[in-house]
Amino acid sequence: LPPCPTPAEKVTSLGKDWHRPCLRCERCSKTLTPGGHAEHDGQPYCHKPCYGILFGPKGECLGAPGVGTQS
Repeated sequence: LPPCPTPAEKVTSLGKDWHRPCLRCERCSKTLTPGGHAEHDGQPYCHKPCYGILFGPKGECLGAPGVGTQS
């Protein structure tokens, strides 16, 4: 387990053991659940919004029907 000042329940995610409160999104620090998050380069990220913002498709108005299209 990574160094932590407070002992806590152990959970396993991304092939590593974590204290439950230490399994956090690398971007926003939200506490995550094992198997309930995204991963990039071995680091955990919450699916929304962090993973999508950092590693999802780029561009204006993606996913908005009829927006950004030419007639």
